[in-house]
Amino acid sequence: MVGQKRPLKPKHVWAIRVRLEIANSHRDLALFNLAIDSKLRGCDLVRMKVVDVMASGQIKERASVLQSKTKKPVRFEIMEGTRASLERWLEEPLMIGSESLWPGRFHERLHISTRQYARIVRDWVTSIGLDATAYGTHSMRRTKVTQIYKKTGNLRAVQLLLGHKKMDSTVQYLGVELEDALAIAEAIEI
Repeated sequence: MVGQKRPLKPKHVWAIRVRLEIANSHRDLALFNLAIDSKLRGCDLVRMKVVDVMASGQIKERASVLQSKTKKPVRFEIMEGTRASLERWLEEPLMIGSESLWPGRFHERLHISTRQYARIVRDWVTSIGLDATAYGTHSMRRTKVTQIYKKTGNLRAVQLLLGHKKMDSTVQYLGVELEDALAIAEAIEI
């Protein structure tokens, strides 16, 4: 499939969460939840450190990460469910002494790779019956901002949350022009 990967719908998010909770997959649940909340690109998400989300033994309510693409910090809220899943993940024996939030299996690799993250995302979407070619790591980045835009229509908020410099980038990213034009056309009867 060519073009942008689709964002997940709320029903997809809940279906994946339920499957991960049933499977007691603490890492994947924490990774999934933080991917949705943070709206980070995969390369920035996999490089996160424990100190990015934890201070004084507590999971932060808000975090800030320097984006590798733009070299600008982006702030995001860590929701209650995400904080709980991160706490469970950080209690795992593998996490003792780890600086990386998503440590790799091999000592020479400090964190999981973006390729490994892509495989994990593929497994999530196929586990609920979605076509893996239509979704990818960027689907995680797009999911929450798409819902924010649908519920508020606030492009500026979405621009800030994604760390975009130009509003045009945000408009193109969300596919706003076409969606809005179709909605307007459907609402007007002649």
